[in-house]
Amino acid sequence: MRSVHNLPYETKEEPVTVPLPDGTRLSARVWRPVCSDEEPLPAVLEYIPYRQRDLTAVRDSIHHPYIAGHGYNCVRVDLRGTGDSDGVLQDEYLEQEQQDAEDVLDWLAAQPWCDGTTGMMGISWGAFAALQVAARRPESLRAVVIASFTDDRYADDMHYMGGTLLSDNLAEAGTMFAYSTCPPDPAVVGDRWRDMWFERLEHSEPWVLEWLRHQRRDDYWRHASVCENYQAVRCPVLASSGWADGYSNAVTRLLAHLDVPRKGLIGPWSHKFPHLGEPGPAIGYLQEVVRWWDHWLKGVDNGVMDGPMLSTWMQDSVPPSTAYEERPGRWVVEPEWPSPNVTQVTHPLSRYRICPPEERREEEPEHQAALTVRSPLSVGQFAGKWASYNAPPDLPYDQREEDGGSLVFETAPLTERVEILGSPSVELDLSVGEPVAQVAARLSDVAPDGSATRITYGLLNLTHHSGTDAPEPLEPGRRYRATVQLNGVAQAFPPGHRIRLSLSTSYWPLAWPPPEPSLLSVYENSSALTLPVRTPREEGEAPRALFGEPEGAPPLATTTLTPPEERWDVKRDLIGYHHELEIVKDRGMERLDHIGLDVGRRAYERYTAVADDFTSVAGESTWTMTFRRSGWESQTVTRTVLTCTEGTFHVHATLDAYESGHRVISRTWNEAVPRDCL
Repeated sequence: MRSVHNLPYETKEEPVTVPLPDGTRLSARVWRPVCSDEEPLPAVLEYIPYRQRDLTAVRDSIHHPYIAGHGYNCVRVDLRGTGDSDGVLQDEYLEQEQQDAEDVLDWLAAQPWCDGTTGMMGISWGAFAALQVAARRPESLRAVVIASFTDDRYADDMHYMGGTLLSDNLAEAGTMFAYSTCPPDPAVVGDRWRDMWFERLEHSEPWVLEWLRHQRRDDYWRHASVCENYQAVRCPVLASSGWADGYSNAVTRLLAHLDVPRKGLIGPWSHKFPHLGEPGPAIGYLQEVVRWWDHWLKGVDNGVMDGPMLSTWMQDSVPPSTAYEERPGRWVVEPEWPSPNVTQVTHPLSRYRICPPEERREEEPEHQAALTVRSPLSVGQFAGKWASYNAPPDLPYDQREEDGGSLVFETAPLTERVEILGSPSVELDLSVGEPVAQVAARLSDVAPDGSATRITYGLLNLTHHSGTDAPEPLEPGRRYRATVQLNGVAQAFPPGHRIRLSLSTSYWPLAWPPPEPSLLSVYENSSALTLPVRTPREEGEAPRALFGEPEGAPPLATTTLTPPEERWDVKRDLIGYHHELEIVKDRGMERLDHIGLDVGRRAYERYTAVADDFTSVAGESTWTMTFRRSGWESQTVTRTVLTCTEGTFHVHATLDAYESGHRVISRTWNEAVPRDCL
């Protein structure tokens, strides 16, 4: 990424405190043009819980000064209970959080340096917040820019996928358990820092508990899910994401359902802003953001709405790998979404069956074949992360070993290039052997040498086959029809390659398995795979220079005190049949030179199981957060462990806080949550 030192507007940076009507004070940082003292300009808000003074300071220094340097008042606000803001953060996207956001926008619009017009932007939580607040229609909000988000908190977030419980539900809960219990900085809040910290420590609990209490789609998840009422959003939306991200579906849903000016952008990226995109190519995203703000906040007639509704990276075939620096491919564009250039092509599974050695074939009276599989718990160990961060390497590896425990359907070698754009689906005519069962469907690109690169996948808890709000136990042996929706993707399959569909009854540790193994019977003659096949056309081929080179403001200076560590290890014990996935993401100790603060973050995850005992599975998320400078040091260690029986989830969690090496608080939780058709 190119650092830009000379921008159109001279800017200044200043910390500010935003007062809320109830007396709460939120910590914020403002980058704004010097001329805004005399000539008010629009304000752009990013509103997240990740500590603007330290933990996001380097990232913020790249894009907020850049946007400010193009004539905007950029404001980064820490949510109530995070960073140096007052209060306690107890969950995500609560009504209080959204009301606070509206109050912040009102405050911004009333500042003498603001012209009364605001926008919101962000990635992940910040994008959720922007979209959710847009649906509340605050008076000053004119447009939003969002990346890596969802409009459906239940069906398309890191909690539940197709009604199955994702391991990222535990991982993200562990992350927020850590972030929400960090102390404010005494250099900012003064002597009251300890009282503020203890309030957080004493009133927090492991977030996973609340998320496990809502295992079906209920009012808890409907709240702040914009898909419940797309018409509530009345301002223009620029939406982006990446095919390697967990949030690869919401961009096209917004394009299809919103009726406001909107643009969509999907690259090959993981959970990153597009100007920092990995795998590459990263793009000049901030230039696009400035054009968006210029048009919608300043009224500049710059043609930002000209051209296609959707621009996306059509990925070429690659060998399987857990990480990529670059994804080969090209930009393609669609004038609208759904696209008239995408055709849903259905392939009956009976045309593409491959018989694994252990498969049993049963003849029905109607002479329909029933193909059966009962997958081992080892299927899924090479699945990668639900949402890739490209660090440590967390993409799915070669699928051949996974396919050994799956039903496999495969085309003949392709005679011509096939491109898909959108969400594949699998309609299954099936029966199961247990009241609770799941199916994982994976689509892979199989090269002539046999290597299999997973392209996309989908999960379905079969008790949710007729809806996510009222699951019901299955009747063993009864025939059901169920549709598994796979994540959206843009992928080209070259001639000579094969397209493979793999079905398994477990996908651990990406998804928590059902209470016990279940035999899945699939009736191939009445089951089918549907692919969204895109027809290449000249007007749909974007110029290679569709976007500029990535650029931003120079990042803040830091000093590495201890190096980072990243590991992703799969281990198997062939004596005790114990297998585990161990993940380490340790960012080392880093000094923020501008404030003389040392910051350390270490995340450790571990997922284990024994043989094919579905009640032996366990997940652990442990975080260590350290802050220190001369005369002050604090540390929190949070640990959350999730285990289960056939009928219950068990949560064991601990929170330990240290000041200058001495433990000042220790809390423990041991709670059980009944399984609900899960």
